[in-house]
Amino acid sequence: MRILIINWQDISNPYGGGAEIHLHHIFKRIAALDNEVTLFCSLYPNAKQEETIDGIKIIRKGKRNTFNYIVPSFYRKNFKNICFDIVIDDINKIPFYTPLYVKERVLAISHHFFGRSIFREVNFLSGLYVIAAEKLVDYVYKKTPFAVVSQSTFDEFINRGFNPELFEIIPNAIEHENFPMKVCEKNPFHTITYFGRLKKYKSVDHLLKAFRIVLNDLPEARLYIIGTGDFREKLEKLARELGIYNQTKFFGYVSDEEKVKLMSLSHLVVNTSMKEGWGITNIEANACGTPVLSANVAGLKDSVRVGYSGDLYEYGNIHQLASKIVHLLTNSEYLYKLSETSINWARNFSWDESARKMLQLCERVIKGDFNLIK
Repeated sequence: MRILIINWQDISNPYGGGAEIHLHHIFKRIAALDNEVTLFCSLYPNAKQEETIDGIKIIRKGKRNTFNYIVPSFYRKNFKNICFDIVIDDINKIPFYTPLYVKERVLAISHHFFGRSIFREVNFLSGLYVIAAEKLVDYVYKKTPFAVVSQSTFDEFINRGFNPELFEIIPNAIEHENFPMKVCEKNPFHTITYFGRLKKYKSVDHLLKAFRIVLNDLPEARLYIIGTGDFREKLEKLARELGIYNQTKFFGYVSDEEKVKLMSLSHLVVNTSMKEGWGITNIEANACGTPVLSANVAGLKDSVRVGYSGDLYEYGNIHQLASKIVHLLTNSEYLYKLSETSINWARNFSWDESARKMLQLCERVIKGDFNLIK
């Protein structure tokens, strides 16, 4: 099978996130099964224009902010006559609208719509641009098969009038061998951890405000913030203003090994984002034997099994977030039970299984095994 993937970024791009992890882990496995996989994406500083990573041939062209504008012409000039069996269109914020010009069968991947949540991250005009671009998905991709990462994303599409028969849920997952898959020894002090990008829409400021309340009951508690992003400076400033800077540690970028160590030592991982496609960090925490407390929002709620792998709180409700953190950390027997059962939850999510489902879906799309495909 010859597969062309179009995505904004590849796994090595410093701006990459969950979408790139999902794409890479699945398609490197598909490439390993003697399939030819090519990824076309944007170029970033000091990157090679062409290289192969884990069996995926990567072609990088154009700038990150304008990559979508060069995709149609580059496809017509360089890819149209290669005879790919299928084109994978990974939709993230601004779509490529491949059904309008790609001659091969198209399979779209979607993590979630940003919708009005984009306004928490960008200015008003940029937000309108994203919303308008996403609205066109309803028309351009109406007859396109989709792989989505969660029930929440599936529901979003159905609510927008899409045919449910065109959808397959293929969740994010983990590499089990990279995680302890057991409850490890925890820090001697109560440790609350956030791991992820430090972006405004991730709402890590909510956790800082809640932590200030938590310290009233648990003065020995500590907060770990792991990750990088353009919101870090404001978060550090807020920590100082709240008087919690000495109890909060900003780690910045850490290696995968250090990430696993820190989450294993933690008693609780908190995810405060206002919207996600899934919640891969929740599963990673569970694979370290650590329960999660997540905002009850689209995507995140799919990656948490309440009372088994963690709990949910009302997004934006700082006092409820603080109250649930204190409740979990002061009920040691219940917290340990969640730590043990969260590992069983994490075992359900395997990249091998997600890759198997994606390969089967690609084969179905190529055969035209969907009633509405032209």
